[in-house]
Amino acid sequence: MSAPDEELDIEAGRRLFTQECRFVAGAERSEALPPIGLPEIAFAGRSNVGKSSLVNALTGRTTLARVSHTPGRTQQLNFFDLGGRLVLVDMPGFGFARAAKRKIKDWSGLIERYLRGRPTLRRVCLLIDARHGAMAVDRGFMERMDAAAVSYQAVLTKSDKVKPAELQERIAALAAELAQHVAAHPDLIVTSAHAGTGIPELRAALAALAAPGQFD
Repeated sequence: MSAPDEELDIEAGRRLFTQECRFVAGAERSEALPPIGLPEIAFAGRSNVGKSSLVNALTGRTTLARVSHTPGRTQQLNFFDLGGRLVLVDMPGFGFARAAKRKIKDWSGLIERYLRGRPTLRRVCLLIDARHGAMAVDRGFMERMDAAAVSYQAVLTKSDKVKPAELQERIAALAAELAQHVAAHPDLIVTSAHAGTGIPELRAALAALAAPGQFD
């Protein structure tokens, strides 16, 4: 569910995300980041917002990214090579991570350096829980991305857990809020990793940012 200004190539997205997707690196420090190469898409959001579930749904795999109900379980930047054309980056959640304060501070520093200094980062997908809408921690992230001129696209997750009328209200409110942010992509994509809602549209949007393929 989305209302994109541009025509999305659903078939191109499907083809890309059926390619092999393999784990290539996990970085807890800046020095451990993999070499610059393919275009990268990072997935950011509050702890337990559903980042790992969404990555798994996009790639059609159940164990690619580790899923946990314990906030703070993803403890590094995890890089996945998708068909030699795009790198997906699963980031530690922010907000309510159950980890030592020192560890959280280290993650925050790593994330900030990565987002501000990675020349191959094409877009950040900012995941927002449809049950709650944008919260203070999400707004803080938006402001940092605006200041750093890093392009980000809001992706509502867990839309299947919200009643239709309430969901429409959340979509309208978030769209209006995003319009006030200079670095925000204008298209909001509504997803459910469980029901498959919005997955083809998000695949297509990300495929448009990938390196050219053999048959493009």
